[in-house]
Amino acid sequence: MPSTLSSLNKQIIACRKCPRLVSWREEVARMKTKRFMEWEYWGKPVPGFGDPNAHILLVGLAPAAHGANRTGRMFTGDESGKWLYRALYKAGFASQRLSESLNDSLQLINCYITAACRCAPPDNTPLPKEKLNCRPFILRELQLLKKLRVVIGLGKIGFDTAVDCFQELGLSELKSRPKFSHGSIVKINNRITLIGSYHPSQQNTFTGKLTEPMFNSIFTKAKKLL
Repeated sequence: MPSTLSSLNKQIIACRKCPRLVSWREEVARMKTKRFMEWEYWGKPVPGFGDPNAHILLVGLAPAAHGANRTGRMFTGDESGKWLYRALYKAGFASQRLSESLNDSLQLINCYITAACRCAPPDNTPLPKEKLNCRPFILRELQLLKKLRVVIGLGKIGFDTAVDCFQELGLSELKSRPKFSHGSIVKINNRITLIGSYHPSQQNTFTGKLTEPMFNSIFTKAKKLL
């Protein structure tokens, strides 16, 4: 069992448990898309990243085909990431408001980012078995991030994954399963609080289901809980 986040991330990057996802992520990396033809795509599972002493953990869904699957870092190089890092920067959890590549100078402050699934899935939809194959990685992250106090579930899958993981680790004091909604606050135990947020996907931001004030309010709540 990996004893550090660094050794865990090496294990994540080397994973080939899901044949469908391995095939898809590598095909995308090989074929690319016109606007990124000059890029050498990452094309591997994407590890978590951030401050190992973080009080806040963000749980997303999965890497975007031409976002993190291209750049090798969560929420980097796509529209969702633009929304996320603007909000994190405004709240004081990121050193800059834009993240475009693995080698830019972005640093997360008191914050760590992970996802329910580490490979870009077709149609942004990992299968249940694929999410379960990834489960040991986030379970270990939760064990290694010893100072966590707030977890933000980005979208229902991120929210539900967090609920399931705390239950599996025997850390949940919940008497019933909480329902996901934007801005919901759930006390997992006497130390950790879970906040629900709509995912900053184009499906939500382009339609107005998620606005910047709505998204910023999530991180305001997180700061207050700290």
